[in-house]
Parts: sequence; C-alpha cells; structure tokens
Amino acid sequence: MLLWVSAQRTNDNGCMSSHKVLYGFHAVGVRLKIAPQSIIEIHFEVTRRDARMRQFIDKARDSGMRMVESDNERLAKLAGGHGHQGVVALVAPIPQNHSLDDLLDTIEGPPLLLVLDGVTDPHNLGACLRVADGAGAHAVIAPKDHAAGINATVAKVASGAAETMPYFMVTNLARTLGELKERSIWIVGTSGDAPRTVYQSDLKGPTALVLGAEGPGMRQLTRKTCDELVSIPMQGAVESLNVSVASGVCLYEALRQRT
Repeated sequence: MLLWVSAQRTNDNGCMSSHKVLYGFHAVGVRLKIAPQSIIEIHFEVTRRDARMRQFIDKARDSGMRMVESDNERLAKLAGGHGHQGVVALVAPIPQNHSLDDLLDTIEGPPLLLVLDGVTDPHNLGACLRVADGAGAHAVIAPKDHAAGINATVAKVASGAAETMPYFMVTNLARTLGELKERSIWIVGTSGDAPRTVYQSDLKGPTALVLGAEGPGMRQLTRKTCDELVSIPMQGAVESLNVSVASGVCLYEALRQRT
C-alpha cells in the first residue's frame, strides 16, 4: 500500500540496514495505533515539553516503544525537512497483503472508489487520501505512470490516512476501469464541460469517481472509458477546483446520497 522515504542506520553487526521514515503527530500516531509492532524507534524533540508532546510520549512509552531524545537538527535530517513537528519514527513497511480484486471481494454494500488520473503532486495525493478516508471510500486507484507514489510527504499531508486508505497503483488504468465495469461498478468521470452536475448523478450504487489533475484533467482514453461525465458547478470567477477539493465535493455527495 505504501512507499516511503528510505533511510539507513547501522545495525548491531556494524552493517547498514534500510528502514522507513514517518514524521508528524498524525502519521506516527496512526502507525502507533494500527501497527505498533512495525515501529523500530521513535525520535522526539527533547526541548519540546508542551501538552501534546507529553501526551504523545506517554502513549508511546505505554505501548513499549523505544524512545530516542533528539534535537531539531537530527530530526530534520531524518525527516528530510523541518515539518516533523518534533516527532520522527523509524518503521518497517507494512506489506500490502491483498490485491484490488481481493479488496472488492470483501466489501459489504456498494463500493465507493476514488480514481486519480495524472495526479503527480504529493501534497494533492495526501489530501485526496485524507478526504477519501473521511468520506468512507474503500480505495484510491491511480496509474503507475503519471502519478505520485506514497512517500513521507504524502503520509504527513494525509494525517494518518496513508496508513488506513488502500492505495493501488495499476499498470493500465483504462483496463482496470474496464474490469471494474465487469463488476457492475459505474464509472463517473468529472469534466468541466459535462452537461449534468454531480448532484444530478445517482451515486448510491457501486461507483468509481474519476478525477484528473488540475488543468489537463483526465486523459482522453480515461475519459472515453467512463460511463458518465459530471461537472461541479462553479459560481465564481475561477474555472476549476484543486483535485483534492473536487474529490471531497464528489465523495461527500456520494456519502450524502448513501446516508
């Protein structure tokens, strides 16, 4: 499910071994909640003594974590920047033990999927994962080419959703959409020139919402594969929304209809 920023540390035999890095309270906190056994050690800024840090340290120590006192310079070096909030975890990756087909077979009720075509910015991807998790989507799908993979920046922006939201990068997006159709999943693409709005579309059944990158939108083949195209009504001067905002509008309309 996840790709990470890799780092190196020296093991007890003096050899270099690879591990992965998570940083920020949300990202590390979710890993602590769902897979504490995968955490190698947690580095925290020793000079930060506010309530949030104290609560985090108490929770981590109660879980038996190895805690390492570090300064800001060391934390920034581990995280690759200064947005770490004083918390950096060295972790082992959680293996993805199921395929998209396996996941779809386990869903009870109508699936709700988010498909991203050409979203290459990690901040946008992180925000999309966060809104997909919040709206109760079952998975996010993207092509292996022309798409961002999940790294530490994505995990930080996603505020923990990168740990919980299945993210599948597929070799051929059009073929995958065709396979979803064979499962009776309705493919709804978004386009500014679509005659119907998302509010006029029936999203209560099995649905995959397809959004393209801001600007170019979906690729032509992806567009042709959709069963239906819908637009988001724009009342002001701007012509389009950021892809994560547009994802939120569409997913929460689906959630509204289903509840």
